[in-house]
Amino acid sequence: MVVAVGGAFGALGRAALTLWMGPMGYFPIATFLVNLLGSLMIGMAWSYFSRSGGQILLSAFLMTGVLGGFTTFSTFSLETAHLIQQGAWGWAASYLVLSVLCCLFGAGLGIWLLR
Repeated sequence: MVVAVGGAFGALGRAALTLWMGPMGYFPIATFLVNLLGSLMIGMAWSYFSRSGGQILLSAFLMTGVLGGFTTFSTFSLETAHLIQQGAWGWAASYLVLSVLCCLFGAGLGIWLLR
């Protein structure tokens, strides 16, 4: 139940941020920023919960629920496929590479910040 409630909060947060930002040309900046922020936050959460221990419900609520609902690999995949279908190969490649590298960096930075 805590995961479902957290997921609802995360999905609402993503939707609000996406609507607030609106479309900005070819590059899907809203999804990129959502995934980057979510990666940073899950790194921080993992670092915190791995040290504190015993907070299984809270970590499930935050990491699996809120951050799982906030971030979106499926939208990233769809947006990349859409860019390819439009013939925007450069934008698709940039989005793919930047998303993977920046999100990995964000997660690592989040872990490092709370070590």
